[in-house]
Amino acid sequence: MNAFQKLFSKATIENIKIELMRTAYGNEQTPLAKLDPRVLIIWMLVFSIIPWLTHNLTILIGFTLFTAALAYVSRVSPLLIFLLIVGIISQFTYLVFAAIFLGNSFMALVAIIPVTLKVACVSLATMAVVTSMDPEKFSDALLKLGVPGKFSFGVSYGYRMLPILIEEYQNIIHSFRLRGKLPCKPGFLYRRYIFYYIKMSVLAFYPMMLNTAKRTRTTVEALEVRGFSYTLENNIAKKLKLDYLKLTKYDGQFIALTFGITLSIYVIGYWMPL
Repeated sequence: MNAFQKLFSKATIENIKIELMRTAYGNEQTPLAKLDPRVLIIWMLVFSIIPWLTHNLTILIGFTLFTAALAYVSRVSPLLIFLLIVGIISQFTYLVFAAIFLGNSFMALVAIIPVTLKVACVSLATMAVVTSMDPEKFSDALLKLGVPGKFSFGVSYGYRMLPILIEEYQNIIHSFRLRGKLPCKPGFLYRRYIFYYIKMSVLAFYPMMLNTAKRTRTTVEALEVRGFSYTLENNIAKKLKLDYLKLTKYDGQFIALTFGITLSIYVIGYWMPL
C-alpha cells in the first residue's frame, strides 16, 4: 500500500509539468542526442513503417525490444511510459472483450498481439527520438530536409508551448481554488466534490486559451520585429542557420549498427518464427 501511495503522491501537476518540460526540451546527455537530427528523424520514420510490413511475431518482438532498449538509454520520462502502458492495456482489453462478446475470444487474442507489438514499437521509437532531440534542432532538421519554414517553426513552437499551457492551467486552477468555496457537505460518494472539481476544470480551460493566445500574439510580433520571416525565406540566412548540421562518423556507426540489428532480427524471425 505504501508503494501505491508513493507512486500516486508523485502524480501532481508540478511533477507532470517538469516531466513534460524535460521531454519537450530534450536531454543532451543521451547517446541519441549526439546524432544529427536529420538521422534521428529519418530513423524514426523508418521504424514507424517497417513494423507494419510484417506479421512475424519474432520480428515484432525483436523490434519492440530494440526500441525499448533505445528508449531506456534515452531516459524517456516514466510518465510517458506509464501512459503508453495504460493505452496499450486499455486497447488490448477492450478489443478482447469485444471479441468475447462476438464469440471468438482466442482467435481474436492471437490477432491482437501483433497489432499491439507494432503500436508499442512505433511509440517507443518516437518517444526515444523526441526525448533526445531539442525542439530547435528538430525544427532546423525539418528545414534542412526541405520542409517549409513556417511548418518547421510551428512544430518547434508547439513543443515549447506545451509546458506553458500546463503552467497557465495550473495558475488558473489555483486562482479558482483561492476565490471559490468547496461544498459544505461532500454528498454521496463525494459527488458534490467531484462535480465541483469537474466544473472548475472546465471553467479554467477558457481563460487558459485566451491567455495563451495573447502570449502567442506577443511572440509572433517579437519574431517579426527581428526579421523572422525573412530568415526563413533568404537562402544565405538559412545556410548560416543550418551550417552546424553535419553528418559525422558517429552517425555512420549508428546507421550501421541499426542496419545490423534489423538484419539480425529478420534472420532470426525467418529461422524461428512464432
